[in-house]
Amino acid sequence: MAEVVEVAKSESRSISHYMQVLGPGILGAAAAIGGSHLVASTQAGARFGWQLIGLILLVNLLKYPFFQIGARYTMAADETLIQGYDRIGRGYLYLFTTLNLAASVISAAGVAMLCGSILGLFIGDTLSVTQLSMIVLAGSLVFLFTGHYKTLDKVTKWIIMGLAVATLSAVFIAFNKGGVAPPEFVSPSPWNLASVGFLVALMGWMPAPIELSSWNSVWLRQKKALNKNLDYKDALVDFNVGYITSTLLALAFVALGALVLHGSGVSLATSGIGFAHQLVDVYASVIGDWSRWLIALIAFLCMFSTTVTVLDGYSRALSECLVQFKQPQGSGPTGSGSRYTYPLMLAMGVISAFIIMFFKGALLAMLELAMISAFISALVFAWLNYRLMKLPLVPERYRLGRGMVILSWAGILFFAGFNLLFGYWYVFVK
Repeated sequence: MAEVVEVAKSESRSISHYMQVLGPGILGAAAAIGGSHLVASTQAGARFGWQLIGLILLVNLLKYPFFQIGARYTMAADETLIQGYDRIGRGYLYLFTTLNLAASVISAAGVAMLCGSILGLFIGDTLSVTQLSMIVLAGSLVFLFTGHYKTLDKVTKWIIMGLAVATLSAVFIAFNKGGVAPPEFVSPSPWNLASVGFLVALMGWMPAPIELSSWNSVWLRQKKALNKNLDYKDALVDFNVGYITSTLLALAFVALGALVLHGSGVSLATSGIGFAHQLVDVYASVIGDWSRWLIALIAFLCMFSTTVTVLDGYSRALSECLVQFKQPQGSGPTGSGSRYTYPLMLAMGVISAFIIMFFKGALLAMLELAMISAFISALVFAWLNYRLMKLPLVPERYRLGRGMVILSWAGILFFAGFNLLFGYWYVFVK
């Protein structure tokens, strides 16, 4: 895919330069490598072996244009996707806000519950998953309110790198050992109506909900304001590094599930702490028992960064929406988009806590609800992002090329078709 480069091609860019510009894309990867990877991808491999590798690659490919538009539109128009939605029509901004209000608390509750479950590995059985999840939510809010998000921005790349090294090492060792499924084991097929619910949940957060593109847009504009030398090429490199990393890790978790759990006769636990134990056991069984606590720590840090990122990303995007509602329809940036960020963070934390209490530790049910909701809304966010690139304020050289247009329409039609199939499954099959 040919991309526009605003600087001369001869300009040299060192590795240290790219380490400095990496930020929004890596934070997006941190948000993505949560429920979709640790849970859904592992489940996909455990239940169906290698059969869903192609679907995961396809979904990541079909979502790519809509996520990339978060960086492309922001650098081209010097405003966030949210202000762009308002230019299309105030009704679309209301729709975006409504969907995000629902998704924000469901997603925050889901990732906090998974993080709390992993925290339980260190604390033991003295606290319930609900109580542990409350600790995670409270800790995340304190972390954000005391201004340590800048610290997270700096260390996230190292957390992701640690998880990537551990996961890829485990896959390599497990591949050399061979799968645990006996030769006579016949893998169940995912290609039937009974599996539609699982497939939709898997695709909803693969690699992440499409509305996360608005977070990238908000973070990128803030980073651009701080770093005047940040250009279009830097923004795309940052985005692509994060997106490719999350895609490769999704495949790695499928491989772990397929090699270590598929055909073993072990069913994935539905409780939070039970699943967390199984997740760490998967690594320990292939790397060695010495790695158990190291893997648990890396997984916890990964999920804590995901929880913090989700709280920050949704609250900043919703704050931009509230500020935009006070401006004339279609107006540009106001410079005060973060005005309501912290009150929204607090409200998200409180509502997420009530949702967690309702589900009472049923981790997989909580995450499944969040993932399915994300897939249903993917069609709306995909169309909105595609529509943005046709606005008059986007210079021609920044617009989607022929290949990206074809890929975008393929994605929109795919989401529409699967939504119809899911509706049929929910009404007549479930």
